[in-house]
Amino acid sequence: MLYHLLFPLREIFFGFNVFKYITFRSLGAVITAFVFVYIFIPKWIDFFKRKNLLSAVRDDSLENHRKKVSVPTMGGVVLIPVIVLSAFLWMRLDCRFVYVVILTLLILFVCGVMDDYRKLKMKTSKGLSARKKLFFQIASGFILGVYLWKNPVSTVHSMDVAIPFFKNIFLKFGVFYIFLVTLIITASSNAVNLTDGLDGLAVGTIMLVALTFAILAYIAGNVKFSSYLGFVYVSDAGELTVFLSAVLGAGLGFLWFNAYPAEIFMGDAGSLPLGGVLGVVAVLTKQEVLLFLSGGIFVLEALSVIIQVLYYKKTSKRVFRMAPLHHHFELKNWHESKVVIRFWILGVFFMILAFITLKIR
Repeated sequence: MLYHLLFPLREIFFGFNVFKYITFRSLGAVITAFVFVYIFIPKWIDFFKRKNLLSAVRDDSLENHRKKVSVPTMGGVVLIPVIVLSAFLWMRLDCRFVYVVILTLLILFVCGVMDDYRKLKMKTSKGLSARKKLFFQIASGFILGVYLWKNPVSTVHSMDVAIPFFKNIFLKFGVFYIFLVTLIITASSNAVNLTDGLDGLAVGTIMLVALTFAILAYIAGNVKFSSYLGFVYVSDAGELTVFLSAVLGAGLGFLWFNAYPAEIFMGDAGSLPLGGVLGVVAVLTKQEVLLFLSGGIFVLEALSVIIQVLYYKKTSKRVFRMAPLHHHFELKNWHESKVVIRFWILGVFFMILAFITLKIR
């Protein structure tokens, strides 16, 4: 919005020329999102305390987690609107990607709010059924897949998937790319949701992946950089850098209050849409595989649950002391903050691995 309002004024004052730069608008999005979250999260915390609302804690949760029942939740009710507002302020509104990412964000946000609200109302850890959650996730992914089938992001390789470490090698999916997109959105949304179990863990990891794809989106949207690094060129992909900068700024603001000991939790209202939108960005930038590399923490968390469930059904024994994986390490007497920081460190290494693929091709 600001681009359209202020950039035309460059004829009056040359300083307004800065609004054409993605880097400037990205920094603006970071600052705006951070400030808004920093202002409104305390108000949301006060509202929860005045209403004496209690967070939902799993029946099988660890003893040190049961005391968190008094910590306010549904921080996503602040996070998601702030990201949407910041995106509209700093992105170019003539870019179709603005509406693609925001639509997905809002669909999954509605799902998350419904889930969290049910938990609060029923005073239980069980919100929406898995089937209803999957409906929202699959629907958002399928809609995006069909849209990309009808409106490709690139003139070449639009329905293909690039393979990291290899130049000009693509897996061709054709119409089945629709189902791949659906799988990516559903998997990323669920994986982030599973990771949201310790103070600061999910939001910190989300920020690392968002930063990674902010850089990848900038490369994909630049003709020279994308050609040099063997990326599929995606016109206007640079605008996704602005969007992800808003996610980064909102995450920083939220982490201020979510760091151990947390004053508020994100809830499904935040984790479901943020996880899903990371998948959307990976698809729009044609770097689907790099999502699994840079988001390695989310992959490990999701795999730990899948392995635990399948192995237990077959043998009645457990591979991990508890799943998702972060609880396994808690039961090995790692302090919560140590688990979080060490997972962040691993997240940085996964981020570096994703960037290594840019040159080793």
